[in-house]
Amino acid sequence: MNNNPIYKNPNSPIESRIKDLLSRMTLSEKIGQITQIDRRVATRSAIRDLSVGSILSAGGGGPYEKATSSDWIDMIDRFQNAALESRLGIPLLYGTDAVHGNNNVYGATVFPHNIGLGATRDAELVRRIGVATALEVRACGAQFTFAPCVAVCKDLRWGRCYESYSEDTEIVRNMTSLVKGLQGQPASRTPKRLPFCSWKNVVACAKHFVGDGGTDKGINEGNTIASYDELERIHMAPYLDCISQGVCTVMASYSSWNGRKLHSDHFLITQVLKEKLGFKGFVISDSQALDRLSYPFGSNYRKCVLLAINAGIDMVMVPFRYELFLEDLTYLVESGKIPIVRIDDAVERILRVKFVAGLFEYPLADRSLLDRVGCKPHRDLAREAVRKSLVLLKNGKDPKKPFLPLNRNAERILVAGTHADNLGYQCGTTILEAIMEAVGETTDLIYEQHPSQDTFANQDFSFAIVIVGEGPYAETMGDNSELVIPFNGTELISSVADKVPTLVILISGRPLVLEPWLLEKVDALVAAWLPGSEGDGITDVIFGDYEFQGKLPVTWFKRVEEAGKNSSEPLFRLGFGLTSNREGHLN
Repeated sequence: MNNNPIYKNPNSPIESRIKDLLSRMTLSEKIGQITQIDRRVATRSAIRDLSVGSILSAGGGGPYEKATSSDWIDMIDRFQNAALESRLGIPLLYGTDAVHGNNNVYGATVFPHNIGLGATRDAELVRRIGVATALEVRACGAQFTFAPCVAVCKDLRWGRCYESYSEDTEIVRNMTSLVKGLQGQPASRTPKRLPFCSWKNVVACAKHFVGDGGTDKGINEGNTIASYDELERIHMAPYLDCISQGVCTVMASYSSWNGRKLHSDHFLITQVLKEKLGFKGFVISDSQALDRLSYPFGSNYRKCVLLAINAGIDMVMVPFRYELFLEDLTYLVESGKIPIVRIDDAVERILRVKFVAGLFEYPLADRSLLDRVGCKPHRDLAREAVRKSLVLLKNGKDPKKPFLPLNRNAERILVAGTHADNLGYQCGTTILEAIMEAVGETTDLIYEQHPSQDTFANQDFSFAIVIVGEGPYAETMGDNSELVIPFNGTELISSVADKVPTLVILISGRPLVLEPWLLEKVDALVAAWLPGSEGDGITDVIFGDYEFQGKLPVTWFKRVEEAGKNSSEPLFRLGFGLTSNREGHLN
């Protein structure tokens, strides 16, 4: 064999390197590249001998609890070294769910989730968040993040509503600037070139293709009932923007379109995404999505593999029973049921991404980036994002007498609610800690999660700040047909507001039921969404250091039955948001 093959020459054109490497690969090595497995089953033998193409950390999986970036680097470099020992030395692409910061890593900066960023309407802010996130991902050794989610959420009952920037397609399209932040500027406009991802960039993934935010009744992994024109105009449009920015990968959706599972839809994946839209990167499955192509899940797995690969899925997130996947895919190719040209197309796309990402030249982590994780500039950026994401829904019972901003030198303040001081509902600085930092030294600050009658009988409060909201959830576990404030939040707000002038801060991934009588009781109401690690961004605004800027990214319903409909008289319309200056005047 040539000691200096073309594919190892960084000065050779990428397409020539792809062609050369593909010509040297066995069927086993090609199928290995198509396979993505979970780190928990990633043995040295599996990586080196089976030429596995990618590893992921699913569901927050890391080396161990509270693992530092250095621990992550040790783990990922160990996997990468095993890949480099394989016959052809094709490097791994390591993926992680850094969807609003590198939130799998202890001490990382966590930014507001997408619905909050949609409230900012600030595409440049989102791009800068992408830049910071990319640095913190690379600082742990990974090179691939499963972001951004560009779903257009049409029903707030959907359990992944918080992953959507907006119900409005144009707002979502603007927020695709995250791709440019994560990957960097496209290096070329020629059709087959994707952006070059240097040491400070990561491979991005637009998801979930397509229509995941439009399922009937907001059911996760459900069925989007729409004409092709509607699908293209509402749900597919953001992918055009991602592709124009050179997004390297696209993830297929668990959901269906008019009863057709997306993971087996050749028309949408191959004819539309790859051929009509000209996408040159690779299409990756969602986790264990192939199992969902049969019922019961996972039965007739070989048929599931056949349907998905022939539909145009290029890389399969197995993630655990990869040996069965390798066996079934090998059989399907050798028997002619999956053409070898389909396998070559998938591998060519995967190799293209690895080459443009610079993995062949820089496969191992750069430890000089370690100090970027949770660094002050990134935390300042996250704090700015929190400030800009807050939506002021009410400010005073009398329009001429605004309640906000609050007086930080008030004599006595009550802070209450389930979400005031609970890191399980937040990620870093709690709102209580931020309030304690913000108020004057002479202020008497009282915190009681559930104030009793005695609390009010013995003390005279200037005002109360009640912080309530949703508990943690993800995906199907978040589907909710009621959308009431959990943990008796409505009752807690009411009991406090009956006795003390009250600001309510709502922590949630979507609008929740706000009864008219409750709105009348409270003096001010702020939607803070899921703000991430920098709770100080909330106190920056409620105490008047900064203006409220956020605008609703979704329509706030009066009744939950309206959550998936275009109501003519919602509680608050899309785009609603008050502002107040230091003097308290509404603008």
